[in-house]
Amino acid sequence: MTGFFGDPVLPGFRPDPSVCRVGADYYLVTSSFEWFPGLPVFHSRDLLNWRRIGSALDRASQLDLDGCAPSRGLFAPTIRHHDGVFHLVCTLMDGPGHFVVTATDPAGPWSQPHWLDGEGFDPSLFFDDGPDGGDGRAWFTAARVLDEAAGRTEIWMREYLPRERRLTGPEHVLWSGSRPGARWSEAPHLYKIDGSYLLLTAEGGTDVDHSVVAARADRVTGPYEGAPGNPMLPPAEGPVTCTGHADLVQTPHGDWRAVLLGVRPGSALGRATFLSRITWDDGWPVFSPVVHTDPRRPLHDGFTTLSPDWSTLRTPPARQFWTTGDGLRLQLRPERLGERTVPSLLARPQEQSDCDVSTELHFTPTAPDEQAGLAVVLDDDTHLLFLRTTQGLSLRRGPEVLARSPVAPGPVRLGVRIRGFSHTFAHAAPDGAWEDLATVEATFLTPLFTSVQLGLYATSNGRPSTNQAHFTSFDITYPSRQEPPGH
Repeated sequence: MTGFFGDPVLPGFRPDPSVCRVGADYYLVTSSFEWFPGLPVFHSRDLLNWRRIGSALDRASQLDLDGCAPSRGLFAPTIRHHDGVFHLVCTLMDGPGHFVVTATDPAGPWSQPHWLDGEGFDPSLFFDDGPDGGDGRAWFTAARVLDEAAGRTEIWMREYLPRERRLTGPEHVLWSGSRPGARWSEAPHLYKIDGSYLLLTAEGGTDVDHSVVAARADRVTGPYEGAPGNPMLPPAEGPVTCTGHADLVQTPHGDWRAVLLGVRPGSALGRATFLSRITWDDGWPVFSPVVHTDPRRPLHDGFTTLSPDWSTLRTPPARQFWTTGDGLRLQLRPERLGERTVPSLLARPQEQSDCDVSTELHFTPTAPDEQAGLAVVLDDDTHLLFLRTTQGLSLRRGPEVLARSPVAPGPVRLGVRIRGFSHTFAHAAPDGAWEDLATVEATFLTPLFTSVQLGLYATSNGRPSTNQAHFTSFDITYPSRQEPPGH
């Protein structure tokens, strides 16, 4: 690899990307873990600028995340297109396992899941009928754990019947790592390039030792020979680390690119999607990072409709939230953050380490247990809440109250100024000046699999309630890139 990565092409909580091309259009999916809707789908014409067009799992009948633990749920999808149909495979961890959903339009609707036999995680599909020929068969690959303590895994494969949405035939073990003692060989993807079968995998675990390795074979079932230059994308240093979990795509002009995950260290942003150019050396892929600059467009959401960028923790019940002509309403429910339930929470990924977040809240609590406001959420157990209560404003880290402030009746603006891990919470009347309440050094928000979400929250803390919290706006703005950190 030469050079360093710039900004991600999909910042924030966008790990484990997979991509396919249909004509001039690219479609990409990422992991979503315990968040609903599951498996966001994005569209692009240039691989740099992406727009979310929907989710593969957006109906309660498709996906039950009841009781799903943090950083479990939906792991590492793969999207492929074949004979006019999109096939998306994924794994529901701590659930029935591997499944496939299909659609003729990637914006949806997608089918109900078809569950597939087989162990493990990180599934992928390969259709052996590309421009280099093939026998027309399709193959399902995945990783499975042999010894978790040692990080020992292997890549296995079975034939996939696309019309019947099931696996058939014998199992083939393809790979167990680029060297003896290799850890966490996973994220397999198969391609046929210049008559040879190329197997791309991740290795080292999804942390600072993350890498991409390659192997190839004359037959799809192997044996596979590792690249002499493995890892093809070594553990990264510099402003972006943990790079790996790559998926290749060919452009209409015949060039190759890869999408992969990476982490900007020292922030709560977690694993995002980056782009790399691919050249070839004796048939092996050579990664050259694309130095992309994120435009950092500000966000204003007046909730005339509900954008697909909003998510909830686990699968929500009906009428938990809805948009009206004048904003968003959250129904207060007994469920709350800190439990393995479905709280009244709508959130979206934090995309930059420095940002200013604000909302205008119209809410009158009628009982001491009724609270609503702004949320900075890593998971059930790790979050900051800035809430209106019967006693005024309350800033909390889980159950711990960090600061309080009186507040006048009527609408209130709630905000948080985020600079790295420093979070300064402030409030204001709708037409008044901001008043800082407290600053929290929130290194406890450091993510591993997921990342921080910014959102809106309401709860009645274990008691039934008919009250609603009304949010008329949600805004995210970004300071100048020249601003010194922590300004």
